[in-house]
Amino acid sequence: MGMRLGESVQVTLFGESHGSAVGALLEGVPAGTGIDLDILIDDLKRRRPGRRLLSARVETDHCEILSGVFEGKATGYPILLLVRNQDAKSRDYSFLPDHPRPGHADLPEAIRTGGFADPRGGGAHSGRLTLGLVAAGSIVRDTIESKGIQVVAHCAAIGPITSEFSNERGESEACEVLNCNSLSAAEEMFAKVRELRKDGNSIGSTVEVRISGLSLGFGQPWFNGLEPALSRGLMAIPGARAIEFGRGISVVEMLGTDHNDCWNSDSIPVGDDADGVIGGMATGSPLRVLVHFKPPSSISKPQMTLHLPSGEMQELTIGGRHDPVLAPRAAPVVEAVCRLVLADLMTLCGD
Repeated sequence: MGMRLGESVQVTLFGESHGSAVGALLEGVPAGTGIDLDILIDDLKRRRPGRRLLSARVETDHCEILSGVFEGKATGYPILLLVRNQDAKSRDYSFLPDHPRPGHADLPEAIRTGGFADPRGGGAHSGRLTLGLVAAGSIVRDTIESKGIQVVAHCAAIGPITSEFSNERGESEACEVLNCNSLSAAEEMFAKVRELRKDGNSIGSTVEVRISGLSLGFGQPWFNGLEPALSRGLMAIPGARAIEFGRGISVVEMLGTDHNDCWNSDSIPVGDDADGVIGGMATGSPLRVLVHFKPPSSISKPQMTLHLPSGEMQELTIGGRHDPVLAPRAAPVVEAVCRLVLADLMTLCGD
């Protein structure tokens, strides 16, 4: 079904947007791993809907840990994480499956399953399922941070408005709502999102994540390398459309003399923007990753699209409660996926 990520540390997602619950089954977490419930709550809060200008769906996102944890420590057995849905409004999707939405998986999923999929709110394709990723990623925090590895992500761009990376988030409503660490950029982004919300439209965006503390040589060559492993997880996040590592697509305009990072006497690449990974293995420099997201497809503007019973193009106006931009709530998801992938590679590499 493709709902599982990882080989040794494995997370399996389950649930539907408008079903009883969503969550994750996390396996392979070493016994004795510390589980910080306060951090788990904070991680889920960053992803939670109901914040100003974003999705108005009101969910507490209270996470129940049903197995695998005793007295704040992992037991080494499967950890079942469950969050019950409380504010689904299925009537907003009464036009499905007859009138599949533009830019959504409604029609391909209906064909794949012979019409037996739950279409409400996107069903099992909904961004609601990323909650399980965030919860699982929070559980493995101790596994990677105990090795000195830090993962920090934030909203780096909304449309043409970009933000410089910072490990510390500015103190403002805009920074908190948008998960953007730059105060000046967040204020400009906030105004842009307010305008889009009023217009009933959406916009593309970018999450930047920095991974520091990876030891020289950490990783695997070829298909299990850091870039392929991270790409597999990150590109599965709903709405992700492109990914860049290091200097990304800008390298096509660079010369080798500009791009090459020489090794210094400490076996670390020279330069503040040196590549953090070569040949699938860490160089010792921070790893920079950009994940680009499409504009959310659910917009309130009327669109002409196929009406299956008639076989004709008919106007569709999508109601419901949707995000006008994805990166703000995707930032903690990107962090979580990176942690899960790194925890898995740590086990495979025998670190």
